[in-house]
Amino acid sequence: MTLPIRPELAGLEPYGAPQLDVPVRLNVNENPYAPSARVVADIVGAVAEAAAGLNRYPDRDFAPLRAGLAAYLARESHVSLAPEQLWAANGSNEVMLHLLQAFGGPGRSVVSFAPTYSMYPEYARDTSTAWHVGRRQDDFTVDPEHAAATIARYAPSVVLLASPNNPTGTALPSGTVRAVLDAAAQVPGGCVVVVDEAYAEFRRAGTPSALALLGEYPHLAVSRTMSKAFGMAGARLGYLAAARPLVDALRVVRLPYHLSAVTQAVALAALGHAEELMAQVDGLRRERDALVEWLRGNGLRVADSDANFVLFGVFDDRHAIWQGLLDRGVLIRETGPEGWLRASVGTPEETAAFRAALVEVAGL
Repeated sequence: MTLPIRPELAGLEPYGAPQLDVPVRLNVNENPYAPSARVVADIVGAVAEAAAGLNRYPDRDFAPLRAGLAAYLARESHVSLAPEQLWAANGSNEVMLHLLQAFGGPGRSVVSFAPTYSMYPEYARDTSTAWHVGRRQDDFTVDPEHAAATIARYAPSVVLLASPNNPTGTALPSGTVRAVLDAAAQVPGGCVVVVDEAYAEFRRAGTPSALALLGEYPHLAVSRTMSKAFGMAGARLGYLAAARPLVDALRVVRLPYHLSAVTQAVALAALGHAEELMAQVDGLRRERDALVEWLRGNGLRVADSDANFVLFGVFDDRHAIWQGLLDRGVLIRETGPEGWLRASVGTPEETAAFRAALVEVAGL
C-alpha cells in the first residue's frame, strides 16, 4: 500500500548528527560541563512540585518563565524587555518553526546566506515556504550590499541570520544587521528578520547582540537557547525576544499547552542558577581561542569563532580525517563547505585528546 506522503518529503532521511558512544564527543556543540549537584537538586525539587499538579494543563502562556527570561537578558545583554516580548518553545528549533508557520507558508519565501545552519531549509520545507540563499564571503561574513540585493530580488517574508553562524562561528556586526533590517523594511507586505543567537553567550568581548536593536526595529526577532551556554541541551528550551505584535503572532500558531509544566519548571530553576551555570563560559572561550591558535599554528585554516566550536580545514579528503579521528575515539562533525570540519570546544582533557588524534590522522 502506498502512503500519501508529500512529494517533497518522499525518500528523505530525518535530520540528525551521528549519535555514537565514543570517549570524546565534540560534534553537536554541547556544553561539556554537567550542572552541579546543587543545581540538579533545585531542578529536582521544582520538577517534584510541578509533578504534583500534572493532572492539570500547564500555564499556556508561561508568564513566570517569560519574566525570568526577560530578567536574564537584562543582566546578560543590558536590554530591558517586558515579559510579553519573550516567547519560548521546545528548543529554538520549535521557535523557528513557529516563526515560519506565522510568517512563511505557500506563496511566500525565506532567505538566508550560506553556508549556514543546515536546519533552516528544513524549516522552510516543512512549512511549504520557498527557500532562497545568498552567499557569504570567503571569510564567512555577509556583505551588506549583497544581502540587500538578495532581499530585493526575492522579496521574502522572512530572513534568517545566524550570529554567531553555525557552522562557521562568524558573528555579524551591527552595521550588517541594520543593513539587512533596512532592506527588509522595503519588502512589500513586510519581512521579519530573525537573528539566531543560539551561541551568543560565547561571543568575544565587544561583539554586539542584536537584542540592542529591538527598540528600533519592530520586524526584528532575536532567538536564543538554554541548550548551549546554560548546559541544558536535554531540557529543550529555546526562546525569542521581539516586539509584542510579533510575539502575539507566534501565539496564534503554537499548539495548545506546547510547553509542559515540567519543562517550565526546569527552565525556571536553571535561570535561578544562571550565574553558576555561566561560570564555565569564560573558560570555554579561552579553550576555543587556544584551539584556534593551535590549529593555525599547525598550518590549518580556521574561521574566526564567536561560538563554542571551530570550523577548520581545508582537507582534500575530509571524510578520511573525520573517520580517522573517530577510529581514535574522537567524534567531530563533517559539515560546512567542502573540505572543512567542525569541532566543539570540550574540556581541556577532551581538547587534548582531539589534538593528539588530529596530529596522528592529519600528520601535523
